[in-house]
Amino acid sequence: MSDELSVPRQQHSVTDTEEPRGRSRSPHWRRELVELAALFIAVATADTLAKTVVNAPDGPVTLIVCALGLAAAAVVHLWWARRADRPGAPPPGRSADTGPAAGTAGSEKQAGTVDHPVEQPGGADGTVLWRMRTTVRDTPGALAQLCTALAGVRVDILTLQTHPLGTETVDEFLLRAPAGLEARALARTVSLAGGRGTWTERADAHDLVDAPTRALRLATRTALDAAELPLALRQLLGRCTIRSVPGAARAEGTLSGTVLRVPDPAGGEIVVERPTLPFTPTEFARARALVELDARLGRRLPHGKDALTLPAGQTLTIRRADTADLEAAAAMHARCSRETLAQRYHGPPGDADSYLRHLLSPRFGRTLAVETASGRLVALGHLLWDGDETEAALLVEDAWQRRGIGGELLRRLVVMAGETGAESVYAVTHSSNTAMVAAMRGLELPLDYQVEEGTLVVTAVLAAAGVAPGRVDG
Repeated sequence: MSDELSVPRQQHSVTDTEEPRGRSRSPHWRRELVELAALFIAVATADTLAKTVVNAPDGPVTLIVCALGLAAAAVVHLWWARRADRPGAPPPGRSADTGPAAGTAGSEKQAGTVDHPVEQPGGADGTVLWRMRTTVRDTPGALAQLCTALAGVRVDILTLQTHPLGTETVDEFLLRAPAGLEARALARTVSLAGGRGTWTERADAHDLVDAPTRALRLATRTALDAAELPLALRQLLGRCTIRSVPGAARAEGTLSGTVLRVPDPAGGEIVVERPTLPFTPTEFARARALVELDARLGRRLPHGKDALTLPAGQTLTIRRADTADLEAAAAMHARCSRETLAQRYHGPPGDADSYLRHLLSPRFGRTLAVETASGRLVALGHLLWDGDETEAALLVEDAWQRRGIGGELLRRLVVMAGETGAESVYAVTHSSNTAMVAAMRGLELPLDYQVEEGTLVVTAVLAAAGVAPGRVDG
């Protein structure tokens, strides 16, 4: 950790017990008498010593050796004094390399989170950003030893969060490291310094946001839109899979290794799984707090509406939809042909209504509805959270097909996916559904096609084309 970021610059101030610079006291006459008496005593002592040594065997040689020894001691003392006065020399008792790191580590351990001025991740300066999590003993000096080891390989600690676990502590770092330092070498350095279970992942500029700011932004987005809760949990807890499971749930939730369960305010429970990194009690408490906020706020949906003018001149309205639109969506199903329903739901048309509650629930994604001036639904577009992937699905009433409604809905869904940080969006349809394929091609994004037993999966890559502008917290 660099001294400039870790140790605040202290300013000198004159206190009541400190003599101001540039002002000297006049010597007192008693002081001169004491010094004169000391001089006489020193001369008498030296004379007595000299006579004694000279009269002894080899006396002159002994005097010369003593004089040379005193001269050498004086030279060494003068060299040491000048070295200590050099600019930037470390204070006595502290190493120039390890002192600040150890001292700063102790203060970070107490605070829990340490934030530095936000800087853009280097590329031109030959550095990269890493997220790292490791477990250390919860004993004095353990974190200082780890910070000193990181400083030894020129790694700068930008932020630090601590997760207490009784006799141990999980420490989560955001690091700026030399570009040539590989993840394996970084983990080995941490291991030699006492860390275990070390996990590393490349970071980016979004990770420079400190933990309290990130949590407040996620809470704000959750408060504005019920569909944000799964995304907010994913951003809060890192790379993980989130599922909504119906049924009874324990009111306080449960935590077991890499699986975290919290009660879903909409019913059932929300299950969060992370491949290899166990959840900590601190993360569990944060997840519960976010879910409790969602429960207190109840149903909520952005109320914005956009006008959509078709080539033929009709004006429709596009808005967000949720389970309050179940009846209107079922009525639209009744006006759709069996072929349209079969292409959309890939199953018996009679089962179409059974999917609506799931599709319109904010827990599983976002839904856009297109309605006429009289309020009748004519199209639905769904953006569904599928683990860490995102699916787009469209349904347009037969009488309103081939008017550009599906293409407009799909473009808006892709923009919404980009705002959540999704890297790609896929659509599942029949290989004979030329309208859906044309809509995907109309995005003008890189596409990937996979065909299996008559089912076509078309994936649009967002990140490669610069569609995804950021993550939920950014």
